[in-house]
Amino acid sequence: MTWRVFWFLIKIGIVGALAVYFALEPGRVTIDWQGWAVDMPVGIFGLALLVLVLLFVYGERIRQSLFRFPGRWRAQRKAIREMKGYRALTLGMVAVAAGDAEESRRQSRRARDLLTEAPLTMLLQAQTARLTGDDAAATRYFETLRSDPEAAFLGVRGLMVQALRAGDKARALELAEEARKLRPSAKWVLIELLDLQMEAGLWSRAQDTLIGAQKSGAISAGDAAPIRARLAKQQARTALESQDRDGAMKAVKQALKAAPDDAEAAVLSAKLQREAGQTRKAEKTIEAAWKTQPTHALAKAYRDIAPDGVDVLLQVKRFEQLLSLAPDHPEGHMALAEAALDAELWGEARSHLAKATPVLESDEDGVPAGPVPPRLCALWARLEEAEHGDIAAAHRWLMRAAEAEAAAEDARALVETVPPLPRADDGLPV
Repeated sequence: MTWRVFWFLIKIGIVGALAVYFALEPGRVTIDWQGWAVDMPVGIFGLALLVLVLLFVYGERIRQSLFRFPGRWRAQRKAIREMKGYRALTLGMVAVAAGDAEESRRQSRRARDLLTEAPLTMLLQAQTARLTGDDAAATRYFETLRSDPEAAFLGVRGLMVQALRAGDKARALELAEEARKLRPSAKWVLIELLDLQMEAGLWSRAQDTLIGAQKSGAISAGDAAPIRARLAKQQARTALESQDRDGAMKAVKQALKAAPDDAEAAVLSAKLQREAGQTRKAEKTIEAAWKTQPTHALAKAYRDIAPDGVDVLLQVKRFEQLLSLAPDHPEGHMALAEAALDAELWGEARSHLAKATPVLESDEDGVPAGPVPPRLCALWARLEEAEHGDIAAAHRWLMRAAEAEAAAEDARALVETVPPLPRADDGLPV
């Protein structure tokens, strides 16, 4: 930069020196050529000569600039239109995300007029149509995008979301497979495809998809573990249906390896081990799962796999051992209380039911006023009737159990009836 400035100053100095020289040395230049005579001062001649030299040097540039001006003007206008178009596109996408159908429609029209060939304009039109409830128009726009090699992925994704909203899982699965071919490493594609394959019962294909998703980093090892356990459990059930006990046992082991705290896998494994005569192994399987997360299913399985000849008193001893593995968990106390009820050990049953019952403010009849699990209520009712023959107290507990069941059913129904919130990225580019 410094040399350019220095060179410019030198040129200015040379021109200034020549101007001073011609001013101090006046004279005239006369040209006589083929009958023409031109007479002028030396300064004018020098200026004319300078102009001719400049025209010779820069004339081609001036000519090119004049010829290129219309094209540059059109390009500038196009750039301004694109800038306005992409701004309208951005505002339209924001309106879609905000659920503003009118603003989305207005910006969609502007973007369509300004960006006639932009795939994102077609996407905005599709999103606007979907937002206004015109699914047929949205599908047409997405199909158009799908036919464009550069925007095919956007079209396929939009169509897949349409299919999912319509409940057409088979169509959604086909589109998910197509999306995977277009973008094999897209995280959402692999997760959606995996869900659809499992819902369709395509367990082998789902296993392959899970492996691919984990290799690509779409699903972490921690997230993949419960999915792998679910797939392995299904493989075990399929093997059992075909009387393949060895295959079922192998699959269950894989499920427990993937998710050691999976109660369902532990129950299935214990059942198979008990059938194979490995009673102690079956007990250890339940005990290992119990340490992680005690559940009623594990307690029931523990009761079912008891060795031959175990009476009700020995069952109490077995459940005391199970309780010691997680002494503060209410499931252990309920399981032991149930075993004590079978053995008619009323005092021990009452003690453990009291420990399992939440500390709540009781009503005038001594029944806790707060929420109590239905199974716990049923055990209390059984105890009151068996120990004291108190039908009224047992009835109150059974009423509490029924109320708790109804409340749980209402909660499940509410969850099922509330529509899911639309995902912010439904049909949008990844």
